[in-house]
Amino acid sequence: MNFYAIRAIYHFELARTWRTLMQSIAAPVISTSLYFVVFGAAIGARMVEVNGVSYGAFIVPGLIMMALMTESISNASFGIFMPKYAGTIYEVLSAPVSYVEIVIGYVGAAATKSIILGVLILATARLFVSFDIAHPILMVAFLILTAVTFSLFGFIIGIWATGFEKLQIIPMLIVTPLAFLGGSFYSISMLPPVWQKIALINPVVYLISGFRWSFYGTSDVSVAISAGMTLVFLALCLAAVSWIFKTGYRLKM
Repeated sequence: MNFYAIRAIYHFELARTWRTLMQSIAAPVISTSLYFVVFGAAIGARMVEVNGVSYGAFIVPGLIMMALMTESISNASFGIFMPKYAGTIYEVLSAPVSYVEIVIGYVGAAATKSIILGVLILATARLFVSFDIAHPILMVAFLILTAVTFSLFGFIIGIWATGFEKLQIIPMLIVTPLAFLGGSFYSISMLPPVWQKIALINPVVYLISGFRWSFYGTSDVSVAISAGMTLVFLALCLAAVSWIFKTGYRLKM
């Protein structure tokens, strides 16, 4: 394992975050804070508790998970797309670095940035609502697992994309709607029975439900199923990345 190569890629990608703090960190935190103001304060004051949890506190895990998914995809997809676009990907591919080391460097940096963002949003949420974390170790585990999984997914999108507009297609048209419909702002038990069954088709439901369970010990689906679905998605992403590097699919513009 070439740890020097991994560290070089990892540090290079993290350095880009510190150069664009407003875009990488401040903007997502401010956007999520607006959700807390609108939904947690304005609407939450007029709503009853959800599963024994105040509405303002109930939406905290959903908002963190929504920001975590979108930012993980954005960070990883942009991180691998830019070397392709600028032509510097040839330097990486010609270096004595295996695809495993390339993936660890890029995905590790994207996941690290997303985890930092998730922690900042969690701290920001304390300014608006009061809440406790029932299972902090599992909360951190879900946070890391989701960040790594969606960073891998974003890495795949970055390789697949042939232009800047394609980087936004899947996050905007698929991931964001699934996040809104996945129980970020409500419990699926509040839906009519037919829509509850339809909602279970949405994979994001399992991510948000498991993460919410780590906070309050309550969830729409079993926490074991939530963790299992996340691991299945992670395995699919790993298989896809392995296939990409073995076939050389769109590694160059």
